[in-house]
Amino acid sequence: MTVGEARTSTEDEWPATLSVQALLEQGWRPTPFREFVLKIHSRCNLACDYCYMYEMADQSWRRQPRRMSRATIDRTAARIAEHARSNDLSRIAVVLHGGEPLLAGPERIRHAVEAVNSAVDSRTSVSFHLQTNGVLLDSVFLKLFDELDIFVSVSLDGDAQGHDLHRRRANGTGSHGAVMTGLHRLTTPAYRRLFSGLLSTIDLRNDPVATYEALLAHRPPAVDFLLPHGNWDTPPPGRDGGDATPYADWLIAIFDRWYGAPVRETRVRLFTEIIRLLLGRPSHSESIGLSPVAVAVVETDGGIEQVDTLKSAYEGAAHTELHVGRDPFDAALMLPAMAARQIGRRALAGECAACPVHRVCGGGLYTHRYRSGTGFANPSVYCRDLYRLITHVREAVERDVEAYRRRASAEERAG
Repeated sequence: MTVGEARTSTEDEWPATLSVQALLEQGWRPTPFREFVLKIHSRCNLACDYCYMYEMADQSWRRQPRRMSRATIDRTAARIAEHARSNDLSRIAVVLHGGEPLLAGPERIRHAVEAVNSAVDSRTSVSFHLQTNGVLLDSVFLKLFDELDIFVSVSLDGDAQGHDLHRRRANGTGSHGAVMTGLHRLTTPAYRRLFSGLLSTIDLRNDPVATYEALLAHRPPAVDFLLPHGNWDTPPPGRDGGDATPYADWLIAIFDRWYGAPVRETRVRLFTEIIRLLLGRPSHSESIGLSPVAVAVVETDGGIEQVDTLKSAYEGAAHTELHVGRDPFDAALMLPAMAARQIGRRALAGECAACPVHRVCGGGLYTHRYRSGTGFANPSVYCRDLYRLITHVREAVERDVEAYRRRASAEERAG
């Protein structure tokens, strides 16, 4: 199926039917992009069987250049700078991504960072991040990252057995040993400041606490547990439509271990985001809450796309007709699909809006809401899991708040 055919087949699905003009007339205004994901290399040196880029519905990677050219990098940098200036942004983030971004090589990575830094005004601070499978991390890359202040997150699914269930090379051999070597280099005293955290995709077959403690052994500043990508047409493993909540149960075991520790050992982003939202603060994550998503992706050919996880839904789901060679990022903000990620409660399905935890859940990750015929106007395929997890966290926080109030009251009476 071509991109054009995919778009025709979904033209009546939400959010294709969303009127941005009507939103503007109602007083809505877009939130400028503050994170730019640059797909500097579109191939990978691993063959992870759950990968949304290569193993799921959208196969457009086959038509992409392997590596982002210097000319495309320069055009992208100019567009980023233009967007930052026109929207008076004091801070932005640039994420070097793939595929596996280290396959682009150190010189292309250097060019990308220097091009953005040269293009952006001094009024805007730029932070650089890189997401890698860790296999190629060596002293050459680490010295470069140290020089350029590039912060690195690594994908790791737990111990050797859990990690190698999915994260294998094309010949079937596991990657855990190579990742451990790269992580050891990254976490030495010389480079530990660059280590921003671990990303771990959940497999229900792995023991949750053992998985968490295997990750914790590397003393990560943050851990991001990721739900496997799926939707109502193609459910993730273990989500058969029944009342069971296997992913919530798995995560709750880790939450209880994490929350009950005598000292905070690391930040688990999903848990800290839920607690923030329960306390009335905005979300910093697109996977939960109702905060506007302000992320734009640039493919290796210069195409401006939506968040890349949408490639798990259907062919062309992340595609737009925009290109950095001719279009500003501001134009992307006016697309119905981009606006849908920024209108909060108005983007929720009716049953989500009526749910008592909808301000915390936010409908879950947008990618996981897809169902052919209705598009993304659905609850998350993980709806039951999210409800159970959020209510469990809420109960734990409420117990602590109530205990604090009782202690404070007792101390006040004693004083």
